[in-house]
Amino acid sequence: MPKMKTNSSAKKRFSLTGSGKIKRKHAYKSHILTKKAKKRKRNLTYFGEVHKADQNNVKLMLNMK
Repeated sequence: MPKMKTNSSAKKRFSLTGSGKIKRKHAYKSHILTKKAKKRKRNLTYFGEVHKADQNNVKLMLNMK
C-alpha cells in the first residue's frame, strides 16, 4: 500500500504546539486594512487554536491519525 499524502494546503496553514494542539492563523489580515481598527488588526496578528469540532478533519489532512 502506498504512503498517505499530506494535504499541501493544510501543512502550510496549520502547525502543532508542544502540547499537541493545532495552531492556526486568523483570517481577514491580508487586504482592505485601512477601514479596520488598529486594535482589530493587532488581535488578528496572534495565533489561534483550531476548534474542537474541526480538529479531526485537520489531523486527517496532516496524516496524524
